[in-house]
Amino acid sequence: MTEKLPAPVVLQDDVVRLEPLSLDHVPALFEAGGGDEEVWRWMPAAAPGTEAELAKIARGLMDDDRHVPFAVVSKASGRAVGWTTYGDVPGFEASVEIGWTWYGRAVWRTAVNTACKVLLVDHAFACGYNRVLLKTDVRNVRSQNAIRRIGGVHEGTLRRHRRRLDGTWRDTVCFGILDDEWPAHRARLREGR
Repeated sequence: MTEKLPAPVVLQDDVVRLEPLSLDHVPALFEAGGGDEEVWRWMPAAAPGTEAELAKIARGLMDDDRHVPFAVVSKASGRAVGWTTYGDVPGFEASVEIGWTWYGRAVWRTAVNTACKVLLVDHAFACGYNRVLLKTDVRNVRSQNAIRRIGGVHEGTLRRHRRRLDGTWRDTVCFGILDDEWPAHRARLREGR
């Protein structure tokens, strides 16, 4: 179990600002991806059909002491375009998970995901963690490729890890980034910008 999750902070670079998720972000977040089945396809919650439904999901994350949620704000637009969290990692010492991440389609295949992950991984290691965990559904190949691209090493697949919303079993693909591996990956990612 993660001894203590990072405190909510603002993290930013020239592409994004990650700020503690609040209900004030909900209107922009709903505009970015509310009701979009493809955006929410791999999430552990159904696509919210209204701002109130999205607010309920956001409130659940904000009230859950196993997560530290961030709104992802695009520096170009000044609007929230998705969210991501730090999460507890039961069974592992000095580890933190990055997950519960989604972005509106308008920022897919842009610098947003890479910028977010660099900020979050940098901050995790600055906080003293030695390992960052990232997980995704075995069917979510786009996410697996993105995780590999930032330096995630495939550590295994948890078979029948949990049920999807449709009742089928999800196999969960697990990736890790270690603190001593990160500088080389970070330099490569920064050069590619």
